Amino acid sequence: MSDINNKVESTDFIREIINGDMETGKNGGRVITRFPPEPNGYLHIGHAKAICLNFGIASDYKGSCNLRFDDTNPVKEEEDYVRSIIEDVKWLGFDWGKEVLFASDYFEFMYECAVNLIKKGKAYVDDLTGDEIREYRGTLTEPGKDSPHRGRKPEENLELFERMRKGEFPDGSRVLRARIDMSSGNINMRDPVMYRIMHAPHHRTGDGWCIYPMYDFAHGIEDSVEGITHSICTLEFENHRPLYDWFLDELGIHHPQQIEFARLNLTYTVMSKRKLLRLVEDGHVSGWDDPRMPTISGLRRRGYTPGAIRDFCERIGVAKTNSTVDMALLEHCIREDLNRRAMRVMAVLDPVKVVIENYPEGREELVEAVNNPEDPSAGKREIPFSRTLYIEREDFREDPPKKFFRLAPGREVRLKHAYYVKCREAVKDPSTGEITEIRCTYDPDTRGGWSADGRKVMGTLHWVSAPHARNARVRLYDRLFTEENPDSAGEGRTFTDFLNPESCRNLDSCKVEPALASAAPGNVFQFLRLGYFCADMETSETDPVFNRTISLKDTWAKIEKKSR
Repeated sequence: MSDINNKVESTDFIREIINGDMETGKNGGRVITRFPPEPNGYLHIGHAKAICLNFGIASDYKGSCNLRFDDTNPVKEEEDYVRSIIEDVKWLGFDWGKEVLFASDYFEFMYECAVNLIKKGKAYVDDLTGDEIREYRGTLTEPGKDSPHRGRKPEENLELFERMRKGEFPDGSRVLRARIDMSSGNINMRDPVMYRIMHAPHHRTGDGWCIYPMYDFAHGIEDSVEGITHSICTLEFENHRPLYDWFLDELGIHHPQQIEFARLNLTYTVMSKRKLLRLVEDGHVSGWDDPRMPTISGLRRRGYTPGAIRDFCERIGVAKTNSTVDMALLEHCIREDLNRRAMRVMAVLDPVKVVIENYPEGREELVEAVNNPEDPSAGKREIPFSRTLYIEREDFREDPPKKFFRLAPGREVRLKHAYYVKCREAVKDPSTGEITEIRCTYDPDTRGGWSADGRKVMGTLHWVSAPHARNARVRLYDRLFTEENPDSAGEGRTFTDFLNPESCRNLDSCKVEPALASAAPGNVFQFLRLGYFCADMETSETDPVFNRTISLKDTWAKIEKKSR
């Protein structure tokens, strides 16, 4: 960071704007941003981009970022959403440095601002219904027309507005509108609604209010009261900026600069809170924190790390044009992060028994395993080995196809960290023909998985000692949708038509290393040859549960390699 004007290196157009402000001394060199979620659902990966941007800019310029809830719609807001959002922002690694703020903190001041506009003749109480207001508003090609109540005098509007606050009118019977321009080319400027009547308890103010401000009116006032310098919004608010500016100019209060950037769109998922809520309410997922959901809590439960999400948000950058990011890039970021930090362990998801006939019965030994070859400081551990093991059923073939380098009759393979073994025969269930046991011999001179005589084998298998194995449940998660863009459903179809029926597979008879039974919820491991897995929040020593975070196959790395 440069000491001159507190500027930083420009990595996007927003920082270029702020650097320009620093050069001119605007805002006295201060930078104050805010992250303003509405508590009507859980945060998703798109919000993570906004969080990283707002808190990141504040950090770059040695400023501050407020966490403020836009709680202006009590019908859709819940305290549970507030709690989850606070937890998500903290988990991502950001600190707002002071108390959490709420739009409801400013309800009285907003009311005073509305009264001020009424007195100036800039706002009026309208008796039109919602449908009538939409009809009078006009279209993109046709101007709107004035409400028959637009000409009310300030005194009458003040009286009606006060009676609205006192609860004298039913929901939907009256609204307060700004008096701007019904012929404006920007529909948002055609006398927008500022307040509506809602006889609904608020999660913070209870029954203290029965009128609530609209977002477009409240947002700028909140920013102004908090001294925000740069109000960073997603691109859909660009057409609302003239209204943001109009309210602040008419009120004559501190005027932050609104800057818009492109929101995050991600393949194989949906980002609409309304659609995510439908997935929850219709039972397509187990809840907001279902590991298949793009919510931050869902990604956390699946095993994603804050570092991987921050890295992803940095890689996609900040743009002014909407685009869609390939899910493979997000998956690549989590693989890179977990490859550096995850402990390597052994687990068998579809076990078949292996008996080593020439290994002494009753004998057990400990073999040494490297915890993470990418991190020497992770050290080593000892794992038990015995005469009876479990391997993956798919790692054995009686009649192996070409280029199958795993276990087969007469073939020798390496058991990771242990010995070479050679298959002698397979034992089958006479009634079903299913293989129940594979009988092998081992070479005691290959301890550690290496041959003293220099001979080599093509295959290396993971395994678990049968007497020491712990039973575990494993959930194999995949992408929630089968189509890249489930929002583009086409006529007669909806996004739920593209739900992936294989997005979650439950395996109840898996075998894992004994130490994994005590894994704490949230701990992530690399199951050798299988992928990365996270201990679920429901896991326990008596019932270990693991969620697959991501497989080992990295399609994005291949895309990058081809592009280079």
